[in-house]
Formats: sequence, structure tokens, C-alpha cells
Amino acid sequence: MTEEGVRREEFRVSGDALVEKIKELVRRGNIRRIIIKDRDDRNLLDIPLTVGVLGALLAPQLAALGALAALISDATIVVEIAERD
Repeated sequence: MTEEGVRREEFRVSGDALVEKIKELVRRGNIRRIIIKDRDDRNLLDIPLTVGVLGALLAPQLAALGALAALISDATIVVEIAERD
């Protein structure tokens, strides 16, 4: 079920490109949630983002993401994007 005004996009990346792709997506803006899935489509990490939650508050998740990236070879990044009016 998707919420009204929210769109989902999926990106397949290798483990070593995971952190950089997440940083790129966050810089893009209007991201509400980031979900990292393994190649078997299991959720590994779910990061809710709210307006203004960047920088220092996102740093612990990025550190965990770096450790996770070292353990997996392929991942899918699912992002929920707030539609702008």
C-alpha cells in the first residue's frame, strides 16, 4: 500500500557503491524513507527521513550502512519520495 503523494523508486547497486548512492539520494532531497534490501528481497535496514534530518543525525545510519555494505555483494535501495505539488 502506498500513501497518497508518495512515490517509490528502486535502485540495484553493488555493496561497495551502496553508501555513495545513499548520499546521492539524500542530497537530491524530498526523500521520506530509505530501505535497503538484500538479493533475496529481505529488508536489512530501514531509515525514515524527515525534513531537516540530515548531517549529524544521519551519521550513525551511514556508519551502519558502511558496515553492512562490506558484508553484502548486491543490494536494492528502495526510496519513498514525497511528491511536490
